[in-house]
Amino acid sequence: MAPTAPAPTDPAGSAYDVWFTTDADTFLARAGEELARDPVTATVVASMARRCARHGLPPGVPDAWFAVVSGADGSVAGLAMRTAPFEPWPPYLLAMPDAAATALARAVLDRGADVAGVGGLRPAADVFAAAVADATGRHVEVHLHNRLFELRTLVDPRPVPGRLRDVRPDEADLALGWIRQFFRDADAQAGRAAGHLTEATAFSLDDVQRCIGDGVLWFWVDEDDRPVHLTGANPPAHGVSRIGPVYTPAVDRGRGWGGAAVAEVCRRLADRGDRVTLFTDQANPTSNKLYRALGFEPVVDTVQLAIT
Repeated sequence: MAPTAPAPTDPAGSAYDVWFTTDADTFLARAGEELARDPVTATVVASMARRCARHGLPPGVPDAWFAVVSGADGSVAGLAMRTAPFEPWPPYLLAMPDAAATALARAVLDRGADVAGVGGLRPAADVFAAAVADATGRHVEVHLHNRLFELRTLVDPRPVPGRLRDVRPDEADLALGWIRQFFRDADAQAGRAAGHLTEATAFSLDDVQRCIGDGVLWFWVDEDDRPVHLTGANPPAHGVSRIGPVYTPAVDRGRGWGGAAVAEVCRRLADRGDRVTLFTDQANPTSNKLYRALGFEPVVDTVQLAIT
């Protein structure tokens, strides 16, 4: 079992303790009940913890961890992780009281690793970033405003030619190229220069092959079986599946492929009993309009912040 460690008592007299572990199974044993309490807003942490329990921590992440912030009575006040496989390796926070987020920031800094970004639910991520910036003499910049949606009642889009099918193992290279382009195009569509928080280079061929093996990566293909769109999802955690990435190459946009593919993926996930969620970039009106039209409703706002 990987080591676990409590953080030192907060020097400012916080009533919160912070516990870290590099072992996802240990984290799930301690935090699983809390993750299951609100599995929709916890989807990112829950799905990543399950992935790490199965495949290990992403390689190359400096000071990777999962964390539990506890109150004076021992109850869980907040959960967080540092597993993002892309620079600047931002921690991700779930909801927690402001004082708990501040205690977490101090505990993370006490570990000695640089913290140049953070993501997660608001306002916890904002409070964490402000505490790090205050302690290190830096400032906070917003990189992305995201919104988490959950499917309520699926609204079928207009029918289009073609069908949804699994990405085949021999198509992994094509899928990888499209996934990387998805992140680049997302910045461009939002009128934003590609930033250092981008995940474009984080996906590897191994990641794509894992998704294919898990059965969570699909192409929409035309009548000639030509891939024209890609939709992915995360394996379910506590009954919640999260869709993404969703990508149509520029040459095939505007034909309804994306809406048809996402609707069919939603149907398949819902038919097996999953709650279906996804994130949108609030600066991208096209995707927000599409998902609302399919029956998704907003749940909570999240943010990615740079600390520079």
